[in-house]
Amino acid sequence: MDALAAESLAPARLPIVESPALAALPGIAHAFFTREGGVSSGIYRGLNGGLGSNDEPDAVLENRRRMTAHLGLGEGTLALPWQVHSAEAVITETAWPRMSAPHVDSVATRTVGVAAGVTTADCCPILFADPTARVVAAAHSGWKGAIGGVIEATVAKMEELGATRGNVTAALGPCIRQKSYEVGPEFAARFTADDAANARWFAPGDKPGHAWFDLGGYVIERLKRAGLGTVEDLGLDTYPDEERFFSYRRTTHRAEPDYGRMIAAITLV
Repeated sequence: MDALAAESLAPARLPIVESPALAALPGIAHAFFTREGGVSSGIYRGLNGGLGSNDEPDAVLENRRRMTAHLGLGEGTLALPWQVHSAEAVITETAWPRMSAPHVDSVATRTVGVAAGVTTADCCPILFADPTARVVAAAHSGWKGAIGGVIEATVAKMEELGATRGNVTAALGPCIRQKSYEVGPEFAARFTADDAANARWFAPGDKPGHAWFDLGGYVIERLKRAGLGTVEDLGLDTYPDEERFFSYRRTTHRAEPDYGRMIAAITLV
């Protein structure tokens, strides 16, 4: 038996980040998976869920199998979009192969046995659930998706499936935080041009003309403005915590050739 096959016999439970608000809901299983508990090696060490990375595909598929097992599902049940930093969302009743995935950044479902999921490595993973209507969703929100309306598009798709926004609980998982996210003047100008009040999400940076951007705070504000029943921020920063999280920005600063991806997923039980 090779090493990968031997490791595939590992227990289904993985070290995860969990939302207390989502965990309290009946009939819902979710996880913000970290990089811990997987079989990938090198710069992808751990639970790399990104088939778009240059990691060994067999290792990524085994990592995904462990994730679905953790959620109580079989392999091949993760509905992950081909993310393009858009504000587009889709409804699905099934998972799909990577090459057939819709080019969107949010997935909603009411189908038992399918996990709505997204991959991240600094951008915001947001999981949504309406336990009464039995509708769940996952959204990938970088700054482009956030300002473009991916949160609002996600809620709209959930409503198409029967959800009521006042019954929806949303949780923001590990993402890059303000103390790790310095941006240039043109970046801040894009946000203040959209709404002058967005200036509050920027603090003076270390470099002249630069600013520290509070992506998480901005996303939480958009979630609250959407009129959801419960909004929770887990407050975790991906950049400084190399043991638990992949980070695109950390990889860029180190001039590494590639990076792993984490998966956030939610399903109906």
